[in-house]
Amino acid sequence: MSRALTGATRVTGIFGHPVGHSRSPAMQNAAFEAMGLDWIYVPFCVNPDNLDSAVQGIRALDLVGINVTMPHKQRVMEYLDWISDDARRIGSVNTIHNDNGILKGYSTDGPGFIRALSAVWASPKGANVVVIGAGGSARATVYALASEGANVTVINRTVDRAVDLSVLVNEALGVENVSALALDSIEARVAVSGADLLVNCTSVGMHPNVDAQPVPSEWLHANLFVYDQIYNPVETSLLKSAREAGAGTSNGMGMLVFQGAISFEIWTGQTPPCEIMEKAAQSDKNVLHSVS
Repeated sequence: MSRALTGATRVTGIFGHPVGHSRSPAMQNAAFEAMGLDWIYVPFCVNPDNLDSAVQGIRALDLVGINVTMPHKQRVMEYLDWISDDARRIGSVNTIHNDNGILKGYSTDGPGFIRALSAVWASPKGANVVVIGAGGSARATVYALASEGANVTVINRTVDRAVDLSVLVNEALGVENVSALALDSIEARVAVSGADLLVNCTSVGMHPNVDAQPVPSEWLHANLFVYDQIYNPVETSLLKSAREAGAGTSNGMGMLVFQGAISFEIWTGQTPPCEIMEKAAQSDKNVLHSVS
């Protein structure tokens, strides 16, 4: 960055472990510069043992806001003063806003995913959707899809985690449109064969393990749209197999941009230039692999 930093510069950033791979600094700093804001976004590598102290440091240093990535999205909640209803329901926070000393927690992953999906596919209302994974990203994704009226099947290697997630979302929304299956079951293959949309919420296929796939290629079909939340490599093995099967595809760059844009809006009260954010994220040469 070429601009000068002063005592008046507002500071935001991201907590993660590791965090040097994140594209969020390039993306958010490009947005601040484009908007003419004297703000900066920096990565903070926070060891899990130091998470409590790091969160208290937000107040002590008067940081405006922090994004939270792996492995802190769930545990960080216990150190916040206020948590949005959606974030509390899914048990995950990825955005903290220091509102005059009150630390407020939000989850922008789900809304960011829906914005990204709408830009490349369609409304998920009434669609049959299979979500792979049951971690923090899957929680936000499943909750968002179910909120939009999709019929969601969660498949995961550890089926108990998939069941827990389905119960959590059904109870939170008062619906019964989320179910769970084991990844290695015949029923999981049947679910994918009848799905309109497949969403990968795992790290399977992320750099450097680029040849791995979360589901076998033979499960994929031409009537499917596959959204892989990984964005490095640009085309994962899953997306390549889906394309070869005639399916529509998208990687996770749009989700990264839109969840970051919502965080920007929370902190600044302004709408950022998403095109500039995406260009900066795509051209960040310092990134080896991706985690939003």
